[in-house]
Amino acid sequence: MILITGGLGFIGTHVARALLDLGEPCVVTRHRSARRPAFLDDERLFVEPLDITDPSSFGELGKRHPITGIVHLAGAGLGTGALDALAVNTLGLVNVLRAAETWGVGRVAVASTIGVYGGVAGNPLREDAPLPLPSPHVIPATKKINEILGLCAAGGSGFGVVNLRIAAIWGPLGRDRSPFFATPRLVNAAVRGEEPFPPDRMPHAEDGIDMCYVKDCGRAIALLQTASGLNHHTYNVGSGYATTNGQVAAAVRAAVPEARFELPAGHDPAGPGEAIHLDTTRLREDTGFRPEYDIERAVADYAGWLRAEG
Repeated sequence: MILITGGLGFIGTHVARALLDLGEPCVVTRHRSARRPAFLDDERLFVEPLDITDPSSFGELGKRHPITGIVHLAGAGLGTGALDALAVNTLGLVNVLRAAETWGVGRVAVASTIGVYGGVAGNPLREDAPLPLPSPHVIPATKKINEILGLCAAGGSGFGVVNLRIAAIWGPLGRDRSPFFATPRLVNAAVRGEEPFPPDRMPHAEDGIDMCYVKDCGRAIALLQTASGLNHHTYNVGSGYATTNGQVAAAVRAAVPEARFELPAGHDPAGPGEAIHLDTTRLREDTGFRPEYDIERAVADYAGWLRAEG
């Protein structure tokens, strides 16, 4: 039975669905919301409250369920102050690792982010690239710390730790806009019949990033959690290629023909220029993962879900 901290969150729900599809029963934790999406209506799934900063919460949970593996996705959200984020993310990881040792689990998969590559030169971004100490944001800063702590703690503990450097993720249950990439806002605005951005803030057509549809992301993480053997401690989780805003716009017009917006050509003069992406060779070789959703299929699926949700 796999425990997913933050399992009723955006990515967590899709990881749970993918694990269930692989035959793994799951415990998903909630912090505030207990809403279970319809696609998680499964008798093999259990919902439990959990405060990751409270070790006693883990103790009680372990009494009720025979946990054999952990996917740790819970953490401080966007907008959390630096010290609060450090406290929540670090203490949460420590409690997860202590629980893993107590329960005798085989593997703990820990969410990191593409943001840890901030300041790294080269494209695609590889897991063996040296990471700079400075970070532009508190979230990638604490993720770097947790990557080091997790691997250090696992060294003599009897369980394995896998760091998941997750790309830009979007799709059902996600935010309708992101401060990091334009795709969620472009699709949501098209379905609602709205202008996605003010004219002077429209994203440029050739700018892009490694974005991964959340259903593919969930499946990739599930495969890493359940693989019989892994050759590395850190894996990029993404599509393995950059998708440009122009490609997204074309897919949006195909899925929502009434959408009317134009993107400025070229790259944003104030942006990074080259559309970066993750090297996913490790993920492909060790799990066989291949994205099932190209941008056209993903936009069509997400637009359909948004319409159904009203």
